[in-house]
Amino acid sequence: MNRKEATVLLSGGALWGMASFVMASAPILNSISYTELPGWDGDDHHAALAVFRLSSMEMLERGKAFGRPVAFGGEREDWMPVCEAALKATAARAFFESAFTPLAVADPARPEGLFTGYYEPEAPGSLQETAEFAVPVYRRPPELVGFDEAAEKQSGLKYGRLTGGKPSPFSTRKDIEQGALRGRGLEIVWLRDWADAFFIHIQGSGRVRLPDGKYLRLAYAGKNGRSYTGIGGLLVERGAFSREQMSMQSTRTWMVKHPTEARQLMWENQSFIFFREVPIDDPSLGAPGAQYVSLTPKRSLAVDRSIWMFGTPIWLDTAAPSAPDAKLEAFRHLMVAQDTGTAIRGHVRGDVFWGSGDQAAVTAGHMKSPGHMTVLLPKALAKRLVA
Repeated sequence: MNRKEATVLLSGGALWGMASFVMASAPILNSISYTELPGWDGDDHHAALAVFRLSSMEMLERGKAFGRPVAFGGEREDWMPVCEAALKATAARAFFESAFTPLAVADPARPEGLFTGYYEPEAPGSLQETAEFAVPVYRRPPELVGFDEAAEKQSGLKYGRLTGGKPSPFSTRKDIEQGALRGRGLEIVWLRDWADAFFIHIQGSGRVRLPDGKYLRLAYAGKNGRSYTGIGGLLVERGAFSREQMSMQSTRTWMVKHPTEARQLMWENQSFIFFREVPIDDPSLGAPGAQYVSLTPKRSLAVDRSIWMFGTPIWLDTAAPSAPDAKLEAFRHLMVAQDTGTAIRGHVRGDVFWGSGDQAAVTAGHMKSPGHMTVLLPKALAKRLVA
């Protein structure tokens, strides 16, 4: 395929020099009509509007995502009118159709698209360290910082610590789990099992069931900046199971059967996540995602934040499993971009938030489907981008 490096020119002639993407000869965005979206008529637009309102309030009050380059994100002024209108809208479908232009997305690097799932794990734990609960979950250390562009260029790191005024790597997963942060009062809660902690790290949030029956919610607060390595892929390479058999469940089953080897395997993923405790205001919602908005099961989507603005409504046309080895079922819904992830890279790449509980874990763990994305962008922004 012929490819060329292209930068994306956004509104007002502003050139986002940092947002450079490999573009094919065909355009990334193509204007279509709502009648061309299979399943659009039958979706619950009021449910989607409720989710978009959560994003709208964040965009109106803070709009933190507008502080970084986003290829097709536009500017905050593009979104303010539609966010204000969303808070007043009563006819959900009419609101979306009048406020946004649907743009089909083509991905030159992955034409078939890729959609996976994630969930909020649940694990038993304790607010006090005991013989049973001895695996710490840490809050973000104060010396862990995000580097500016110059420091990142010098060190090759986005996060780390300053040593003698110079950027340096932070401790690895192995270092931390062997006690690098112990005794500093950074522990939020203690879990029973290293694998429980690991999967909460992978998902970026979790609920901890305390001995008194109450729940503590963990939300993402930062990462050590070390490289992420998918341990499921390592197990495939080593012949533990085939790529077709790979899932969170098959990986967890292997770890239970091989506890000693599992500890070494987890250390091969040097990336380590830090958390903060957040209240559980609405048990039906998940922890806040990268937009600092509580995630809604089957409506919140993690996307590549360098390409899509948080709060963007996205029509998703893909398939999802209802059970292990079950036949895939069509999944066509209006989602809202409210989160991101290390592995979520690309124009037609998304991670569906499925909620918490066993069924959510099964669906998320086995979802790996091709599909299509149609982004809904404010009309003035859409007109500039496809002109």
